[in-house]
Amino acid sequence: MRRVALGLAGALAAAVAVCWVRTPAGCRYVARVKRDLEAVKQRDPAATGTLEVVTSYSGLHALWLHRLAHPLYARKVPILPRWISQFNRFLTGIEIHPGATVGEGLFIDHGAGVVIGETAEIGDNVTLYQNVTLGGTGKETGKRHPTLGDNVVVGAGSNLLGSITVGDNARIGAGSVVVHDVPADSTVVGNPGHPVLVDGQRVGIPDIDYSHLPDPVAEALKCLVTRIVELETELDEIHPERKGKRRERVAKAQEMLDSVTRYAGGGGI
Repeated sequence: MRRVALGLAGALAAAVAVCWVRTPAGCRYVARVKRDLEAVKQRDPAATGTLEVVTSYSGLHALWLHRLAHPLYARKVPILPRWISQFNRFLTGIEIHPGATVGEGLFIDHGAGVVIGETAEIGDNVTLYQNVTLGGTGKETGKRHPTLGDNVVVGAGSNLLGSITVGDNARIGAGSVVVHDVPADSTVVGNPGHPVLVDGQRVGIPDIDYSHLPDPVAEALKCLVTRIVELETELDEIHPERKGKRRERVAKAQEMLDSVTRYAGGGGI
């Protein structure tokens, strides 16, 4: 009898799902699911087939569960949206508050550790890498989480905090901490994040080339070391008797400059 009851319950649930899919709301949900699936295929070269993506991508599972929880939250259904959110976190390692507004074509790559706050707003075709936080500062009320425009890419380990706005086509470098608004068509790196405008160049949707992101700190250090070398050269002209010892120091300074130059080019220190 128990098996019969479970079978009947499963058949009833399947019938309800089929009927719901044929409703306008169901059709919209199915269309969004297909769009999410295509976003993964377009932006992840490791995605080899539909079956693999549907069964293996935790970012996709988290997004689909959120698409179930968010309408319930918007209709003020008690408790259930948060339960779905917590189950989502347990299942995928990704925490999306049911109140967050998510656009079309969001791709959460890998996804472990991603946190998206209650009042966060995410535009279309956004890409988030692992350990990204769209959080609050703990001091605000009301709108207290970031708003991301369309085609934004947020690198791994980045923290976007507070009620800030990230413009369309912006890129956030890995490990950045962003607490101020980000202009459209710009790249932000560092802690705190520093925008580097890309004049006349549209920032693409799919990727972010970490090896070529400019580093304002490295650039500043390079300028300082260059100036020090120039000053030591001038001292050689003023005190030629100290030239030998000073040359050794200049050589060491040049080595430091070379290491900083490699660091600025993505080579590391």
